[in-house]
Amino acid sequence: MRIALHQMTSGIDPDRNALNMVDSIAKSSEGGAVMCFAPEMSIIIDRDRVRARPHMVSESESNGLMVLAEAAQQHKIWVHVGSMPMMDDGTEKLANRAFVISPDGQITARYDKMHLFDVDLASGESWRESSAFVGGENPVAVQTPLGLMGLAICYDLRFPDLFSCYAKLGVDVLAVPSAFTVPTGEAHWHCLLRARAIESESFIIAAAQCGVHEDGRRTYGHSLVVDPWGTVILDMGDAPGLAFAELDLEKIAEVRKQIPVHANRRAIPTPFIAG
Repeated sequence: MRIALHQMTSGIDPDRNALNMVDSIAKSSEGGAVMCFAPEMSIIIDRDRVRARPHMVSESESNGLMVLAEAAQQHKIWVHVGSMPMMDDGTEKLANRAFVISPDGQITARYDKMHLFDVDLASGESWRESSAFVGGENPVAVQTPLGLMGLAICYDLRFPDLFSCYAKLGVDVLAVPSAFTVPTGEAHWHCLLRARAIESESFIIAAAQCGVHEDGRRTYGHSLVVDPWGTVILDMGDAPGLAFAELDLEKIAEVRKQIPVHANRRAIPTPFIAG
């Protein structure tokens, strides 16, 4: 099963980013992919919240989302848009929302990033995602041509309970669109993604942002596809572009037969604290 990953250096203009994505959707379809994956915040990256605010709209008002849905329908391909900032119903904050779009242009799944990136890094970078965003409440899985796909976004990767939930559900694929910082990417990106693939015995598909963005931030890149054994079958390096990967879906059953963690899994009770 062939898929395409779009590694981006998204800027501050959502219309320009959307056109870039439409071009990649068309090329993904022409290249024989059944599904195209984009990174976190594919439609806009702008840390200047005053400048970005006019582009922060509800789902029904999002021109970018409409354009991508039309492209999916025109080119008859599944599209995972990565994620976009959307006004959250009932609050004054945003949701960092992933969308999966079917080849008929319909949104088949939505997932709001559950874990918000509130950190102070040793490099001096400070991030407070919760000042503008509200975290999602529920894991989401969706049926796709690749099988049952669990949805996560970037910082979610550090929380194994979420991925354990998907493993217990028996997902075949995990999609983790991301915009990792360079320091955290260099330290943890590959090992975290490989670990999640090994634990769940599922494919991991992680389209990523890369390079220096218009707002001044730097992202790590290295969009990855990892198979259920933990083998990296695609690493896109640190430059923007489109790449293809072939998923051997029979590998899932082979790995689960070889090391049957799903069959051997036990419910874990509350720990007994000795002493």
